[in-house]
Amino acid sequence: AHEIQNPLNFVNNFSEVSAELLEEMNEDLDRGNLEDARAISIDLKQNLEKINHHGKRADSIVKGMLQHSRSSDGKKEPTDLNALADEYVRLSYHGLRARDKSFNSVIETDYDPNLPSIVVVPQDIGRVLLNLLTNAFHAVSERKAQEPEGYEPTVWVKTRKTEEGVEISVRDNGGGIPDAIRDKIFQPFFTTKPTGEGTGLGLSMAYDIVTKGHGGRLDITSEKDHGATFTISLKNQ
Repeated sequence: AHEIQNPLNFVNNFSEVSAELLEEMNEDLDRGNLEDARAISIDLKQNLEKINHHGKRADSIVKGMLQHSRSSDGKKEPTDLNALADEYVRLSYHGLRARDKSFNSVIETDYDPNLPSIVVVPQDIGRVLLNLLTNAFHAVSERKAQEPEGYEPTVWVKTRKTEEGVEISVRDNGGGIPDAIRDKIFQPFFTTKPTGEGTGLGLSMAYDIVTKGHGGRLDITSEKDHGATFTISLKNQ
């Protein structure tokens, strides 16, 4: 709701301003001030372009939400993982921005153009991606709070074709995962998030969806102060 409110505010504000400009323009036309009227018409055109832009932005947010909320019927279908990854990158980023306007991160994507379609349950793999991306954004946000100077929060999302199928990796340059807890992060109810911000089922559920639900692998590499990389490996079926 917060995220949709943003573009709607722009639409409403630009509409009100445009209505006032039209009144001014009519007054100028009545007085024969064609030059001023022409200048106002240029402003009106720009306002309409902004209304159109923010209207489309609201439309894409709603479409993303509908896609996300669609209940999974457990059906596997050939899926374009590049499109799926891109959709959930935007969904997770907008979701965090809606809760915290100060949050910001660079997002680098590298999608393999030769990626084959893979038979998966798209909503379930989407949930896994949403979880990994939210964790990555959370990690860079935490590090930014500790190192405000000279640190640029960045999250990388990459897909690549492999001999067996495909790989999707989500990498961040956050604080990394300490060795002491690395073996526990896929256990149910283990969470690194502050109380009230995580269910503790995120990575455990993601692990089960990838391994048990799709016969794939979910691997992690991490180095203290150099972030973490989660890699989903899926086979052609």
